[in-house]
Amino acid sequence: MSSEVTLNTKGLLCPLPVIRTQDAIRELSVGDTLNIIASDPGTLHDIPAWTRVHGHHLLSATQEGNDYHFCIEVL
Repeated sequence: MSSEVTLNTKGLLCPLPVIRTQDAIRELSVGDTLNIIASDPGTLHDIPAWTRVHGHHLLSATQEGNDYHFCIEVL
């Protein structure tokens, strides 16, 4: 059964949101979903790039006010 985890990186600046994302995904299994909330605008480029490089599937990347939301499927 797949699980869904939320990671709040609000208030953290580059490279910490990506490092925390990497650490969180290491604890997950294939098919799990990681939802990330960030406030650093650099994550709009960094998280999708990290996802591509590491072979995971970026399901969504949206902005809500000053927050950025990402949903990654672990592959």
